[in-house]
Amino acid sequence: MGSDVAAFIGYTRHALELAQDQIVTITPDSHEVINFDGSPAEGKRFEVTWDASAAEKGGYDSFMAKEIAEQPHAVGDTLLGRTKDDGELVLDELRISEDQLKNVNRITFVACGTAAYSSLVAKYAIEHWTRIPVDVVLAHEFRYSDPIVDERTLVVSVSQSGETMDTLMAVKHAKDLGALTLSICNTQGATIPRESDAVLYTHAGPEVAVASTKAFLAQITAAYLLGLYLAQLRGGTFADDAKAVMTELREMPEKIQEVLDRMDRVIEMANFMADTRSVLFLGRHVGFPIALEGALKLKEIAYIHAEGFAAGELKHGPIALIEPGQPVFVIVPSPDTPHELHKKVVSNIQEIRARGARTLVIAHDGDEDVEPFASEIIRVPQCSPLMAPLLTVIPLQVFALHLAMAKGLDADQPRNLAKSVTVE
Repeated sequence: MGSDVAAFIGYTRHALELAQDQIVTITPDSHEVINFDGSPAEGKRFEVTWDASAAEKGGYDSFMAKEIAEQPHAVGDTLLGRTKDDGELVLDELRISEDQLKNVNRITFVACGTAAYSSLVAKYAIEHWTRIPVDVVLAHEFRYSDPIVDERTLVVSVSQSGETMDTLMAVKHAKDLGALTLSICNTQGATIPRESDAVLYTHAGPEVAVASTKAFLAQITAAYLLGLYLAQLRGGTFADDAKAVMTELREMPEKIQEVLDRMDRVIEMANFMADTRSVLFLGRHVGFPIALEGALKLKEIAYIHAEGFAAGELKHGPIALIEPGQPVFVIVPSPDTPHELHKKVVSNIQEIRARGARTLVIAHDGDEDVEPFASEIIRVPQCSPLMAPLLTVIPLQVFALHLAMAKGLDADQPRNLAKSVTVE
């Protein structure tokens, strides 16, 4: 039994969507679908486009290692076919009219775990590109927070499996309140896309490891496409900016591969840090959700204490945790990030290094300001500030994977966790 098509694509690519409260009876020769009251029903047939080999390790030590390596393709395939030759975005699959989208004056993302962190990244970008206010609400809190949504609110659900029960119930509640609902999902035919007004599929292929990696990057990419499409609909300078951003976004798969090719030192660090009991992560702006995601990966698969902080919060309490030898990852923003954020994060590194922390710094190529205060520097290619999360998260994924391996743990099947959380 499985809640994802990856469970059966080794046997068939033909599938049938079932609506809520439908029952299917399968015999060797036929199948019958009925509603819960016994009346006959018809499921919707579809074909899974994933190859069966996509759900196999393919020579890698783990599914997580394979899925990390597949991230350039996950981002590239999510972008594929969604622009015209002149760079104009075409998202025909949305099934929401342009007039409805132009009328949107607020966006609320609902998601859990890694999907919530991809949504936090998207918040910074979409607000910048469209000037539409964006909220990110944990799906399991949405219904109980008396949310303020109406017919001009776009509620965007993010789920790799499309079966996350908390997120599904949030979508249903949003629809009851009259909101437009859109699903960002990696699994064709899943329940959440069916319950939503529209769907924007990521095309990352099956993700088998419990800890999400390639789906995270694909979710950010899809959310960026949505934001840029909304900017395009607003016209004027918003649309001009959207075209320029799309040009850089199409270059990101190559840069992601470049980061993957540089991971030897990160693997070495993970191997000799196998006895580490606590790791902290700091970031600002879009680096803050990446710090949260880096901490989550260590918690999920290496079973050690890890926390992500907004770097500016250090002086408001967390700096008390810093002691000699404490490993701290710092995601440094691009030097051309506005508001002197780069300078401020360098100052944060200096502060914690002065207190004896082991500073593990993720910085862009050519950033020399971090060198005097970094115990280790992990370089990523230069890019604009909003593209950086697609690169800076990769060393954190690789570090978590190899730290778990160094401890002799099964990175694909961490204890107490399931790939799809189908209960509330």
